[in-house]
Amino acid sequence: MGIKVLFIYPNTFGMNMLPPAISLFSAILRKQGHEVALFDATYYAIDYGVDSDGIKAERLNVVPFDLGARGIKMRTSDWREDLDSQINSFCPDLIALSTTEDMWNLGLKMLAHIKDYISKNKIPVLAGGVFPTFAPEIVIQEPIIDMVCVGEGENALIDLCKKIEKGQSYDDVTNLWVKQKNGSIIKNPISNPVDVDEAPILDMSLFEEQRLYRPMAGKWYKMMPVETIRGCPYKCTFCNSPDQITMYKENNGSNFFRKKRIDLVYKELKHFKEDLGVEYNYFWADTFLAWSPDEFEEFCEMYKDIGLPFWMQTRPETVSDYKIKKLADVGLHRISFGIEHGNEGFRKKLLERHWKNKDIIEALKIPHKHGVQFSLNNITGFPTETRELAMDTVELNRNIDSDNQNLYSYVPFHGTPLRKLCEDTGLVAPETITKALTDKPMLIMPQYPQHEIEGLIKCFTLYVKFPKNRWKEIQKAEADTPEGKKIYEELKQEYIEKYLPKTNNDLEESSAAADLEYGVEQTEVC
Repeated sequence: MGIKVLFIYPNTFGMNMLPPAISLFSAILRKQGHEVALFDATYYAIDYGVDSDGIKAERLNVVPFDLGARGIKMRTSDWREDLDSQINSFCPDLIALSTTEDMWNLGLKMLAHIKDYISKNKIPVLAGGVFPTFAPEIVIQEPIIDMVCVGEGENALIDLCKKIEKGQSYDDVTNLWVKQKNGSIIKNPISNPVDVDEAPILDMSLFEEQRLYRPMAGKWYKMMPVETIRGCPYKCTFCNSPDQITMYKENNGSNFFRKKRIDLVYKELKHFKEDLGVEYNYFWADTFLAWSPDEFEEFCEMYKDIGLPFWMQTRPETVSDYKIKKLADVGLHRISFGIEHGNEGFRKKLLERHWKNKDIIEALKIPHKHGVQFSLNNITGFPTETRELAMDTVELNRNIDSDNQNLYSYVPFHGTPLRKLCEDTGLVAPETITKALTDKPMLIMPQYPQHEIEGLIKCFTLYVKFPKNRWKEIQKAEADTPEGKKIYEELKQEYIEKYLPKTNNDLEESSAAADLEYGVEQTEVC
């Protein structure tokens, strides 16, 4: 018979890629005989957070895109009324909130709106995702939250729904922290990582048609998030992957890093293309090229039959002329590279990124040789960083002929090694909830004030592209004053005319893209 599960996805416009975890959970639960529904806040005019893609366009990180080009439009109805309508018609037996850290408070706002319904009908509320996994002690304190999923959610959801269906206690479900009536918390052990080869094809039926589109290279394409690898073998301190791997190793001695069988990836890609009309594939692995030579060859051979353009992200040290040529031949359109910082010593010591600048510069000459566009992701505002160190990031980017580049403010996300350093040095309190990458800087540091961080982020692309004899003028544009804003608008227009690639209808000739945000905020894993 099954139960009814309502997923709530707190999100704001500008974070357009649909969450693969919810699609995966829906497929799994429906296979078990349960009913699934989703309330997705993405296209509602909710007064919360920032328009991420819009800010990227404003900062010249991406080609501006036309929201109405594919009929994409914001909802005009009130989210509260629509949520009321859905919960009253669906009558869920379980509410599952899947959230990242920057959307946590929005999720609480949405749950607060339906708290009377939840209380009256005694509906258990589960919170899962990146943030609940790494800050369960914060999440479980909220009165409206009954359970927190720590780690992967596939097996936990199956067991939880089965117990709710049978009217049994779910106090012993693995991966769950369960709140008791007296306020105590049962912290169940973490189960072994799931077998990614047993994962069903993502269920996209939960999402309205316009949620299947995302801006890329100044245009909107129907695209899907595709999983090839779960976890990451690298140890970047600003990302959650190292803590994820440590958490699983310490709890059950298992390896969180797994690769999906290529024939199963092919099956999913074929379904997306032939049954859903997908135009572009979006591989969301942290490091797409973390494959063995045999796995790489198998992917290229498989993808010949798919024949769609695709995007990937990887590290400069994984690139070779052979690999990029081979991928370009089967459809590689764009790559995002994480550069992160331009000072070698600082990057190695603080971020655990060990490659030399000269090697990065040399490796990143390869994509354009084969007609592949690429972008560079950078971060500033790290603890102990200075403006002088940050300008090394500008210098490195000036030596790389990327199609576009961006600079984000460092965010001390829970579940990242650098978060602990920030807490230990008093830069952030343990209970502090972080903001989006495109929001204002969070850390207050005397050697690198927030206004300097904001100014450099605002003018980053100008520093990278304009000649150095314009730098004094650009520095004036950093100021948040009428004069600074006027100079910035003039420089911005000049940049658009001289440096920003123009879009056209030919995918191969368009260039800038709305790229993934770094590390922790890429996925929502219950």
